[in-house]
Amino acid sequence: MTPKSLALQSTSLRVAFITALGVAAMAGALNGALMLGQWVAQMEMRPTLAPAPAPVEKAEATPPPPPAFRFDAPLPGRVINSPFGLRQLPWEENGRLHEGVDIAAPSGAAVKAAADGVVIRTGISSSYGRFVEIVHKGGLTSLYAHLSAQAKGVRRGAYLHRGDVLAYVGNTGHSTGSHLHFEIRQGKKPLNPSFFLGQSFAKADDLPLKAAAKVSRKVRRATVSTWPQGVGAKPGAIKVAHLRNGRVRARIAVQAG
Repeated sequence: MTPKSLALQSTSLRVAFITALGVAAMAGALNGALMLGQWVAQMEMRPTLAPAPAPVEKAEATPPPPPAFRFDAPLPGRVINSPFGLRQLPWEENGRLHEGVDIAAPSGAAVKAAADGVVIRTGISSSYGRFVEIVHKGGLTSLYAHLSAQAKGVRRGAYLHRGDVLAYVGNTGHSTGSHLHFEIRQGKKPLNPSFFLGQSFAKADDLPLKAAAKVSRKVRRATVSTWPQGVGAKPGAIKVAHLRNGRVRARIAVQAG
């Protein structure tokens, strides 16, 4: 009897153990499912965060294009002592257009190209003396006169950059002293160089062509330091006027010698 009873008890214990394991497993699964459900509910209740915007890269500012036209003074640091406009010299009976500007400088001072361009003429004339002429963009030309000598390599067809030395100041031609006569033209029309020197222009439409072509009706009486060769006074043609300030003004009629 004893062995049979022990066998029945062992079987019952195994069944009870397996059943307990099954119950425990089921309870664990239910607990896990419950916790998962609570986590999902909490996630749904959280506010949805918008994605952070991507950083915007600032575009680098595009530098402006270089100016199409730039003019420098042919004698940097020197001042204009005879401007563009109507002028009467002591040996002239009437005023006439001074088609450029005169810049006083010692003989031998370096004369520089006012702008990029190509040399189209060099030579010697009775009025300009030794001269160099350059053509630039936009149909503009610049002329440098009363020179003592041209710089090496400056000849017709040579390309010069703005600031290149092209010649040296002199006193050749109809000149009243050591200086540079400087002109700017558009085609054959003389323009006032003062509107261009030291200036930059973004495009051709910005060039002050209309303003630079205007000529004042006022005639300026010029004074000179020396008398040009080939010009002499007519005998008895000197008229003297005594001014209130004690000075004397002389008008001299002249003739070509």
